[in-house]
Amino acid sequence: MHLREQLDDIIHQPVRFSITAALAAADELEFSFVRDLVDISDSALSKQATILDEAGYVCIRKGYVGKRPRTWLSLTAAGRLAFEHHVATLREIAGGDR
Repeated sequence: MHLREQLDDIIHQPVRFSITAALAAADELEFSFVRDLVDISDSALSKQATILDEAGYVCIRKGYVGKRPRTWLSLTAAGRLAFEHHVATLREIAGGDR
């Protein structure tokens, strides 16, 4: 079996990979910060975050700052583990262990 078969199909998609990479560097990030960092629209981030949420990789938390609604994203323990495994597999494919 080739190592590519160990890659996570959910995380491997480029936008979702970028989102999980951003979230891996923090405990929780505001939706608008992730949107700007990944350079996508609100609707694109919402769609991809929902896919990651349904996979159990991302937690979407809604709340308020004052009277303004806000959304925060964070990796779940399963999401963090899946991301770390995915990155390790990419490194192994690229020959990073040599």
